[in-house]
Amino acid sequence: MGAGTDTAGGGGRRRDPRDFPTVGVEEEYLLLDPESGLPLPRVDAVRQVAGLHPAVHHDELQNELLQAQVEVATPVCEGLGEVGGHLLRLRHALAAAAESAGCRLAACGTAPYAPDTPPEIVDAPRYHSIRSIVTRLADEAMINGMHVHVAVPDPETGVEVLNRLRPWLPVLTALSANSPLWYGTDTGYASWRTVVFGRWPISGIPPYFEDARDYERRIDHLLEARLIRDRGQLYWQARLSAKFPTVELRAMDVQLRADEAVMLAGLVRALVVTAMRDAADGTPPDVRTPESLEGAAWHAARYGMDGTLHDPATGMSRPAGEVAAAMLERLAPALETLGDTRAVAPLVGRLLREGNGAERQRHHLQEHGRAGLIAMIAAESAAS
Repeated sequence: MGAGTDTAGGGGRRRDPRDFPTVGVEEEYLLLDPESGLPLPRVDAVRQVAGLHPAVHHDELQNELLQAQVEVATPVCEGLGEVGGHLLRLRHALAAAAESAGCRLAACGTAPYAPDTPPEIVDAPRYHSIRSIVTRLADEAMINGMHVHVAVPDPETGVEVLNRLRPWLPVLTALSANSPLWYGTDTGYASWRTVVFGRWPISGIPPYFEDARDYERRIDHLLEARLIRDRGQLYWQARLSAKFPTVELRAMDVQLRADEAVMLAGLVRALVVTAMRDAADGTPPDVRTPESLEGAAWHAARYGMDGTLHDPATGMSRPAGEVAAAMLERLAPALETLGDTRAVAPLVGRLLREGNGAERQRHHLQEHGRAGLIAMIAAESAAS
């Protein structure tokens, strides 16, 4: 995913890719039985039908670890309007394909209900290898995230961005929390996916890196020590992509609604632009201790937007709504430059009023029961 190079309107000046980086989104979904809500291992049938859709390119559909999961990846996008258009197109095609295969597409961060037996993994050498290494963790991999790629001009800038994103990762986790249910029970957490994924090796908030050479040196050690087999097994919540010249944010649950995914993609891109500007100006990053960040990340997964969050700069507890408002204020110049203010700020406001996905899942389960919850998840996942 390269940096944006289109000319600006009117004068024909080339836009600075640091101010207008391209963006792409990956989303993971579950395939659920429409009545029981149990995951169904039907990814091959769903991908086959969806791949025949004239509006879907084969490369946009990908397998995940489990046969009850499917992943999509948007093309490289210049703006949030493109992101939203692609996500809706892909969700609609997959939802129709899932229905034809007797299941429902579900954009929820965890499987709300699960069978007693381990889920079936995709029959591919890489996934069999992962299953043999992580054993029981693979049985608990019924979790779905969204990944946002934002272009950076070089690895040195990418590492500068990573260092500045670290304090914001818990805020993104809280805003995106959409996984309160697990094996038929309410976990008490807003993002149980964050807890489950945090059990995997080399996960959580990334460390602070001195520079790009330090980043490479640390990864080379992990590879040489055979602690990871490849760079795809760096499960940090933010990392430099192994495939594209991008920073990849992985701290977020997949979103029930496509427009919420677009909103989060806008926040992430504005964070990256702000970080690049701060690095260019010589503004040092807010360096918090590892234990402060780890505690804030756990707190965000536990409570989401219900109560307090921890200020990215100071680490002190504040009302969650105040932290979200301060985030929008901090990102306002970047959002204005990108033309993304109207696509982001109103949806943050709606989330604060109506609740994130975790709150809405809980409310719907209480009001309408199991069947109503599954119907709501399916409807919101495919809605325009």
